[in-house]
Amino acid sequence: MAREGADGADERDDGGRDRGGGGVADGSGPAVGGPDALGTDYAPLAAALAAADAAGFVAVGDRFDDDLRWLTRFAGPDRAYAFVATAGADADGGEGGGLHTTLCAPALFDDQARREFAGDAVRTEGQGDPAGVRAAAALADRGVEAGTVLVPRSIPHDAAVYLERAGYEVTSTDAVARARETKTEAELDRLRRVQRAALRGMARAETVLAEATVDADPDGADGGDAAVRWNGGVLSTERLRRQVNATLAAHGVRDAGNTVVGAGATAADLHYTGTDVIRPGETVLIDVSPRGPDGYYGDVTRTFAVDPDGGWERRAYLAVEAAREAALEEVAAGVTASTVHEEAAAELAAHGFRVDSAETGFTHGVGHGVGVSLHEGPSLTADEELAAGNVVTVEPGVYDPEEGGVRLEDLVVVTDDGFDFLGEYPFSLVPRSRE
Repeated sequence: MAREGADGADERDDGGRDRGGGGVADGSGPAVGGPDALGTDYAPLAAALAAADAAGFVAVGDRFDDDLRWLTRFAGPDRAYAFVATAGADADGGEGGGLHTTLCAPALFDDQARREFAGDAVRTEGQGDPAGVRAAAALADRGVEAGTVLVPRSIPHDAAVYLERAGYEVTSTDAVARARETKTEAELDRLRRVQRAALRGMARAETVLAEATVDADPDGADGGDAAVRWNGGVLSTERLRRQVNATLAAHGVRDAGNTVVGAGATAADLHYTGTDVIRPGETVLIDVSPRGPDGYYGDVTRTFAVDPDGGWERRAYLAVEAAREAALEEVAAGVTASTVHEEAAAELAAHGFRVDSAETGFTHGVGHGVGVSLHEGPSLTADEELAAGNVVTVEPGVYDPEEGGVRLEDLVVVTDDGFDFLGEYPFSLVPRSRE
């Protein structure tokens, strides 16, 4: 299988900043204006319109709508705006897929919309009107005054009502979600950048754990239980999370509230973001999922234990390592996605862990797509074939609230003959200094 060389924590990182110079360091806005600025290929949307004999397509949302972010490349405000696509004799027949595309820019964002929008025209008229009304007006501007209009399933109800009142028949489509599953080279570039920053965050966490000491707590200051100490105090999941997040910020990406750090029982909580004391021998599960300047995510998970005793945590770690390898062996274009999950589950079952429980053992799917959403298609439990250009996590894990949790996760792009890592990070249950 073709694999990308490890860039882990040793390669110089640009921190997710766009080389074109337009991105912001905290990852909150898109990177624009340079030779590698992102565009959007509207050809799949054009194909969906043609197949449905539809007159146009409308998406309405705000900055939290990832379909809209992908369609427009516009990082707008938290109030509604609209994207409209229509076919016509004067529509772009190249990368635009034969569509003319319009962004109905929200008030006070005209200049930003013109800088960032990946399509043809920015419409500023009627900015005091609801987004659905403005979308209907944009359709009429293009000579589309009736007929079927495709919309994402997530379109706000009021926007759909406004379109229907204007005389359009509204029909939902998953064309955008499907198109997002196959990444372009520009998108893969963004994903690699933010993944490198995620690996930096993981390296910081592992280094802190490697530097930590075990305190037997002879004076009972911590309730009589031994604790892990670092830099003059008891090391907690929150202290470790802050170290990770500071590193992410220094490399130009946002943690986006996604940094999971659990220890012991809380390592069995799949998305733990609270505070818990880290104790010797317990598993410490760290899942780092930052968002970069153009909205793309990274995703990596490793599990460590300070001063492990070689019991459950060692057995679980070895089983998850084997499941990860078994899953990766199945990843390639043309493979049914659920096969990847099934191979991981079979390996974990062979090691004596449950795979049919919601509480202990392997309790989740082995992976999911990643792009401008942290979780998007394809799912590795779906009965659909993987395609070259899909970007997915591979993340088997086992959990027991009485013992802890172990998960190992990597981000890969599917190729015709296998996969490439979008960044690699080493494996070790016992933490080592990586900085």
